[in-house]
Amino acid sequence: MVLAALTVVSAQAADYQLGAMDKVRIRVAEWRTAEGAVRDWSTISGDYTVGPSGNISLPFVGEMAATGKTTSEIGEAISETLQQKFGLLDRPDASVELAEFRPVFISGDVQTPGRYPYAPDLTVLKAVSLAGGVRRAADAGLRIERDFINARGNYEVLIAERNGLMAKRARLIAEAGGVEQIDFPKELQETASGKKMIADETAFKEAREKRLSVQLSALDDLKGLLESEVASLEKKIASQTRQIELSRKELKGIGDLADKGLAVNSRVLSIERSTADLETKVLDMETSVLRAKQDISKATQDATNLQNEWNAGIAQERQQSESAIEQLNLKISMYRDLMAEALARDPMAAGAGADASPVISFSIVREAKGKTTEMPAEENTPVLPGDVIKVGIAAMPGN
Repeated sequence: MVLAALTVVSAQAADYQLGAMDKVRIRVAEWRTAEGAVRDWSTISGDYTVGPSGNISLPFVGEMAATGKTTSEIGEAISETLQQKFGLLDRPDASVELAEFRPVFISGDVQTPGRYPYAPDLTVLKAVSLAGGVRRAADAGLRIERDFINARGNYEVLIAERNGLMAKRARLIAEAGGVEQIDFPKELQETASGKKMIADETAFKEAREKRLSVQLSALDDLKGLLESEVASLEKKIASQTRQIELSRKELKGIGDLADKGLAVNSRVLSIERSTADLETKVLDMETSVLRAKQDISKATQDATNLQNEWNAGIAQERQQSESAIEQLNLKISMYRDLMAEALARDPMAAGAGADASPVISFSIVREAKGKTTEMPAEENTPVLPGDVIKVGIAAMPGN
């Protein structure tokens, strides 16, 4: 029995539950009460796609379950995790909004099978319209071969795109683990295009690591120069301090003689000025030491920030690559099925005559709670994100 109505997802529904391939936009900011300023967590903020496992992966937060949760629940979980992990006085504010519904897939006897973005209030009829409408019966014989060629072309393009992402993912894994040798998938090593991808990613990894090494080395060199400057100044301070002590001893001796009338006051004044000059130089050198130590601390912090940004960038790129690979796998599987369907179809439409009237059937393949079911549908049946709409045409002799 055809279902008369299904739950319709509203774009504004606050209780919409996320699923695989939904894309969310996350923005994280923290109000620092002590400083009276807002800190933007730009490392975490961005767009994330829910993976096939039902999780999203965020820097510092890690893997977080998303399937079956609302955007507000995800935001609360992110805020709580960040506060607990970093021991923050004020809880960061995580804003999570649905950036893009997971797509729907339309296959079968339509003009343009494929993946299409989901829109609220989408029905089977609207979805078929997005795919160019039902395939015209008169074109059935000619379009079988065309469908196969188109599906195979799309399939090969997607395979090439996926191979590129797999090569990139292998490079990111090696960078994250600090491994010199990249462990590329075996299938990439067996084709000319795959070998080129391997060479490109290897060269890119070497260039990125060289750039990071140069930046860190420059900071280390700066720290070394500053530390040498501090050591030199401390030696000079020690020498000047000894001279001050000698000058004070001399001043005391001359002062005693001056009190007895055995030394002129100009000699006393000269020694006092010399002592004061020495003490001023020591103060200047101590100030220079403090400034150099501050610069050393800044260089150390800059090196730490540079390494942290590098690691966070790798984590984010890897998450995006993983998500893109999973989406491509779904597309590849769909086009593989379309090719098999085209090859299996009868080019003569089961021998129907010129007066044959086509019978159009619809069905929806839906996954719920880890179980996939196929249900018959009608033109006005609501479609949910992630549904696969199958359209079939069967010829029936006219009356």
